[in-house]
Order: sequence, then structure tokens, then C-alpha cells
Amino acid sequence: MVTSSLAQTPLHDWHAAHGGRMVDFAGWSMPVQYSSIVAEHTATRTAAGLFDVSHMGRLQFTGTGVAQFLDSLVTRRITEMEIGQVRYALVTNEQGGILDDVLVYRLKHPSKGEYHLMVVNASNREKIVDWIQHWLDERKPDVRFTDITHDTAMIAVQGPLAAKLIEPRVPFDPTAMKYYHAISAEQGYGCISRTGYTGEDGFEVIAPANEALKIWESLLDSSSQLGVMAAGLGARDTLRLEAAMPLYGHELNEQTNPLEAGLGFAVNLEGRRFPGSAALATVQREKPRRARIGLELTSKRVPREHYGIYAGDQPIGEITSGTFSPTLQKPIAMGYVPPQFAQSGTELTVDIRGSREPAHVVKLPFYKRP
Repeated sequence: MVTSSLAQTPLHDWHAAHGGRMVDFAGWSMPVQYSSIVAEHTATRTAAGLFDVSHMGRLQFTGTGVAQFLDSLVTRRITEMEIGQVRYALVTNEQGGILDDVLVYRLKHPSKGEYHLMVVNASNREKIVDWIQHWLDERKPDVRFTDITHDTAMIAVQGPLAAKLIEPRVPFDPTAMKYYHAISAEQGYGCISRTGYTGEDGFEVIAPANEALKIWESLLDSSSQLGVMAAGLGARDTLRLEAAMPLYGHELNEQTNPLEAGLGFAVNLEGRRFPGSAALATVQREKPRRARIGLELTSKRVPREHYGIYAGDQPIGEITSGTFSPTLQKPIAMGYVPPQFAQSGTELTVDIRGSREPAHVVKLPFYKRP
């Protein structure tokens, strides 16, 4: 049930007026779908989908010590980032468990100078704000830190037509922008980045909250004839699952470390110290005790979170996310099992409400854009 106590994005009234089925997501009133999840999913794969992701946390950092401070908190090196780069990283606790997966931006505003942004998951924003404040109080670097989530909006434009939609609205060629790069906007603290969470080409726009509706309607009005649709959190989940992108609260949590989650590419331990680095060095040396895998099922039954994974009669793990893939037209899932069961082609079963359904391990991602 959605109550008035939930936070609202600057686009909330548009969602409600256009048939958005609003749900409580991490304390925000958010649209899960407008028409159908499959239609919005397919539009994103074949044309483009517009997603309101303003519920995600946006944290701004300025000061001469920012890069060194962030470098000491996350799993990847921040001090070597160039202006315009965006980097995926993890924030870990002292045990190496994942507090959140984040994007760190290094940007330069045309008139206000250099700054960093960190985009965090909505469900973890308050936890990460407290974590950052703790380390600011502990280390007292030359850093000014502001939570700008409610002052800004964030819109994701995802799909093969994304660059075509963005092009008329920016003073540069968006197709020339490298993946995981961003350009600071002229007005306010905002930017356009070539990033996303769907497995498609795409861009994410961060803008002042009072400009969100104008940007959203402009993108939709000029492109509805091309098959572009507003899409909700339901399609965002099926798209990211096909692309094997882990979701916090499902594949990632404080009891899971990045190495067993298959995120070793986002962990740089060489010559660095950050909360959890010693624990992760031990995991790296001794090898993770479990691995994130992809499963395809041969039946039409859909595995859901917490369903058991079996090797013969032996329970070996559980599902973390599952769906019926609109693109592949088969049930798919991710979960964790011991490494000896993680090889592609391994035959396993999934317990779906008391029935053992055949499944086999497949290489991730399930879907990769052409």
C-alpha cells in the first residue's frame, strides 16, 4: 500500500496521471509499470525506455581531499580517475561484506569547478551517508559533502535509440561519448553520463529537480512514434536480470563479498587500504567459498528468490533472482553455489514449491546486446 509518508520524485504526479502503478520501493512511491512489464521491457530492447530513477541517492563532494578520501572508502582507485570518468565500485565493511555498489563520477562544472558525485542505491542511501560521515569525522579531510538527492532528479534513457533521443538536447555528439564517461551540465549541478542498468546502450541524466518534468516530457513527446515508452521498475528488474547485473538486497548484501559475487573486476587491492581490504585479500588468497551463477530452466516454471538449488538430493544453494525472460522466452535465474558446481553445463535442479525442476548452469550474462 502506498501512503503519503513515502518520498516522491519530481515526476511523481506525471506517473500517477499516466497510469503508473505506484508501489513502495525503499521508502519512495515509484511506478512499477504503466502498461505491462513485457511491453516496457521489449520497447527498451527494440527502441528505448525512459526510467525515472530519481529515488537513487546522489551525493556530492568538493574540496582538495575528495579523491584521496573516496579512494580510502571504496574498492577501486579513485585518485587516478580523469575528469569525465565514471567508475563502478563497492563500499565494503571491515569484513569485506558489501554495504552498497555505487557509481563514482569525477566532473568539472563549467563555472563552479571540479567535484565528485557518488550515486548509491535508494535502499542504502541513509546507511552510506552515515558511513561517509563516520569516516569524515574520523579522518577530517578537506572535503565538503552534501546529499543532493532531493534537490535533483535522475532519468535513464536506455535502448538502441537512446543516442538519437539525447542528441537534440545536448551541445555535443552523444555517440562519441565513451561508455562510463560523463559531461557536467551547464545549469546547476548535474550531468549526462553514458551509463545504465539494462544491458542496452543508454544515458543517465542528472538535473535540478525543477527541470525534470520538462526533460521527461520533451524526451517522450518527440519519440513516442518511434516506439519509445516510459518504463517502470518491473521492466528495469527483468532487463538487468537478463544482463546479469546484480541487485542490492538480492545478489548483494553485507554477508556477501565482491569476489564471490563475480565482481572481482571492481576490486583493486594492490597498494591500497580501505575498509574490508584485508578481509578481501584473505578471500582472494584462499578463494571464495561460493560463486554467483546463472541458471536456465527447461520447464516454464519460474524460480523465485530463496528457492533451493540442488545437486542430486543435496541442497547446495539458493536462488537470489528469477524471472521468465521476455527476450529469451525461458525462465532464468541467478543464485549462489559452491565453486565446484559453477561450471557452465552443470546439471542441477531448483525446488519450485515442492517440485524439482531441471536447470543447467550457463555463462553470464544471459543477454548481450548485438
